[in-house]
Amino acid sequence: MPPLHRRTFILGGLAGAGATFLTSGAAGAALGYPFTLGVASGDPAPDGVVLWTRLAPSPLNADGQGGMSTAAVSVEWQVASDEYFTQLVRTGTVTAAYASAHTVHVEVTGLQAGAEYFYRFRAAGYISPVGRTRTTPAVGSNSPFTMLFTSCSHYESGYFTAYRRMAEEQPDVMLHLGDYLYEGTASTTAVRKHAPTSEITSLANYRVRHAQYKTDPDLQAAHAAAPWLVIWDDHEVENNYANLTRADNSPAGDVTWFKARRAAAYKAYYEHMPLRASSVPVNENMQLYRRLRWGSLATFHLLDTRQYRDDQACGDGTKVCADAKLPNRTLTGAAQESWLLDGLGQHLGTWDIIGQQVFFAQKLADAAGATSMDAWDGYVANRDRLQQGWDARGVRSAVVLTGDVHRSWASNLMLDYASQNRIVGTELVSTSVTSSGDGNAAETGLSSLNPHVKFYKNLRGYVRANVDSTRMAVDFRFVDKVTVRDYPVHTVQSYAIEAGNPGLVNP
Repeated sequence: MPPLHRRTFILGGLAGAGATFLTSGAAGAALGYPFTLGVASGDPAPDGVVLWTRLAPSPLNADGQGGMSTAAVSVEWQVASDEYFTQLVRTGTVTAAYASAHTVHVEVTGLQAGAEYFYRFRAAGYISPVGRTRTTPAVGSNSPFTMLFTSCSHYESGYFTAYRRMAEEQPDVMLHLGDYLYEGTASTTAVRKHAPTSEITSLANYRVRHAQYKTDPDLQAAHAAAPWLVIWDDHEVENNYANLTRADNSPAGDVTWFKARRAAAYKAYYEHMPLRASSVPVNENMQLYRRLRWGSLATFHLLDTRQYRDDQACGDGTKVCADAKLPNRTLTGAAQESWLLDGLGQHLGTWDIIGQQVFFAQKLADAAGATSMDAWDGYVANRDRLQQGWDARGVRSAVVLTGDVHRSWASNLMLDYASQNRIVGTELVSTSVTSSGDGNAAETGLSSLNPHVKFYKNLRGYVRANVDSTRMAVDFRFVDKVTVRDYPVHTVQSYAIEAGNPGLVNP
């Protein structure tokens, strides 16, 4: 669906009798246009989906309230089976409150399984852009689907062309694997400049930064094109934090201070994402790991590898560290580890797609055995328990999706990396949307130290996967520059993964 200007709907979309919104109250009559941050949908189910928007006529106001007063505002929503809203299937009204920065989360139910829908909002006499979404197929269905996934969208590092290209593909679902925004101080030399200019630590500042990202038209297009499955990494709060342990003391603050910062960041994250009420944060805690089924074809296991992890071993960094192999170390926390293994053992779908944040396969940086302490190599026992656990449960179509490293990689997951004994899964690592800038297409990242790692590319973009009951066809898609807006996208490398036969196959 091409982008549709809101005026199109003001003049044309309301012409049909079935498309008439109820009359709005006068609470927001003096507002400017409030849908400056677009619309989004997420976490689809067979009978519904989450719809999101936020009222923010002045989205970058320093108080984080988007130019809204303290008054609650009534927001009407519509779901239709056609983009012109001649066939309405669900309607309703919700209240956008000041305490939640006038964000809106609607958990629509009563929709048909495996169907495409369109949605929009109205408040204070204004109509939002139109979003396209869909429900998941019913259990028992093996309908194929297309997913796109990416990570690491640094506003200052470049333009969000990759998001625009993702929107143009009109996939069934998109995944964002973390670092949706960055918390740092504004640069004076980058392509664009962060707001606020200082490192964000307060709720108001996190709200402004989220709002700034969502003013980007390419990001808005991507959100409006398909339902999203979102999980975070570290930069949604603070670089390389581990549970309540900080990577450093900049800005200065003790544990109590960091709890308040994490609570602010988590609240702002929930407010700006199409997440269900089950993820509403409580103080500095938020339930983000969750499971979604795509009929009987696939199960998405979405992990949180920041909130429950042990501190990075040996002071973080890339190094040789015996402590990284201690048997009690955890990246997931014990409860999430058990939850994941239990879900994998249920064999709910042909494919088990594990969406998570940091590099999963072993990746040696040198012959001495140095590895990244922030990735799963810093939590070797946790990774071994998972791989051995899913292997013991007869899981043969596990595919791990990863972000974080601003590069694309593809790897076979080995039961024993030292002996390279037996492939038990596959890892697909998406590059960033913009983080690390344009990249270097000529750079070589493969090494004989890691024979199970098959592909590397340092460009920006995303991964496309067409999934059916026999294979997952994977394309690594890139734009050549992000410091210049609107580059085309092209596929550099393709693989297939066969159901029941873990590992990469050249198509």
